[in-house]
Amino acid sequence: MDFTKIKGVIFDLDGTLVDSKLDFDLLRAELNFPEQSPLLEHLATLTCHQQISHAEQCIYDHEMAGAHAAEAIEGVAELLLTLRQLGIPTAVLTRNMRDASHYVLEKFKLDIPLVLTREDCRAKPDPEGILKIAQQWQLSPQEIVYIGDFWFDIEVAKNANTWSCLYDPELSKEYRHHADWVYQHVTELTQAFRQSHLVNS
Repeated sequence: MDFTKIKGVIFDLDGTLVDSKLDFDLLRAELNFPEQSPLLEHLATLTCHQQISHAEQCIYDHEMAGAHAAEAIEGVAELLLTLRQLGIPTAVLTRNMRDASHYVLEKFKLDIPLVLTREDCRAKPDPEGILKIAQQWQLSPQEIVYIGDFWFDIEVAKNANTWSCLYDPELSKEYRHHADWVYQHVTELTQAFRQSHLVNS
């Protein structure tokens, strides 16, 4: 991936900027959702209003509990500072809900001015969120990188025709080869942006 072409950075939230300790398997078990099923997509298939209401409340409770238990990911604050110093705008696009997202960003004092949650646009891997951010920044999708830690993050980048970057600390994710760039530690990403700035200066 050519970092000299990147003029805007969009982040996933959970697992990329913070670790919220969400246990999706436990949540699916509590809701009696199929194993490995995407929560939001399966929720959309429900037709019983009582079941929908219960599931939404359960998901809300789990997300807020995860937000309160969240831990910092080493190197993120330095990465955001570097991007700010380089004049590269940042945003968050997450499948998480607004309350939990803003709570963790404030908790760890992550200064990211633009945040889109599942209440603001169609959920990943739909590219609507990325395209909205690109329009606000007045950048083409090809000038933006989407950074995340899951398959949906690679998929949404491809759907929006942006670059994709995968956080894979153990280099164990079987789909990592589909990403344009893979890093194990946030400092690798920070260094890549710094080096690209030196090339351009």
